Amino acid sequence: MDKFYGIDTEKQERIINAALKEFARSGYEKASTNEIVREADISKGSLFHYFNSKKELYLFLLDYAATVIEKIYEEVDWNETDLFERMKQLGVVKFKVYKQHPHAFDFLNAASKETSSEVKADIEKMSNEAISAGMEKSLANIDLTKFRKDMDLEKMMNIISLTILGLAEQQRKKVTAFEEVALEDLDVFDDYFSLLKKCFYREEEQ
Repeated sequence: MDKFYGIDTEKQERIINAALKEFARSGYEKASTNEIVREADISKGSLFHYFNSKKELYLFLLDYAATVIEKIYEEVDWNETDLFERMKQLGVVKFKVYKQHPHAFDFLNAASKETSSEVKADIEKMSNEAISAGMEKSLANIDLTKFRKDMDLEKMMNIISLTILGLAEQQRKKVTAFEEVALEDLDVFDDYFSLLKKCFYREEEQ
């Protein structure tokens, strides 16, 4: 990977974006390295000088997409301690990052449906780690005193987490290209957040 990082940034971005688009469009098995080098305007020899194999390139893109996801958490105001306000803020920041890196999220969307045994285990490992780390970060520094005392806090948090993950997955399945995502698509979460607040917040905090 040192060889790849040794080339100029503009060329790196061309290769990354060309590869993200081709894997997102065609899937792992059918993705064409000829198409990647054509769009990136490099030789095939150059591509395999930087990456030893198609699989190595794909795994590099998984790591790259993970760093893009990290950008979401870098922009969050962690001083916001209300869970649902935090979730709204995360949604807006995610929308901004989606727009900045649509090809990375199109790639991740396609990866979630990937069936190739050559990379499926790597995708599942990355996905599980990202979900676990994401939920942990999202729930950091939350004011738990707002929650009802007559219900089990862990169970309430699990229900909320599962609801949010389910909604996010539902919305993701509707997306064909992240360039098409609109801020209004986040409105669907508001009604659910209101219901969850009524269920799990103390009455004076609703």
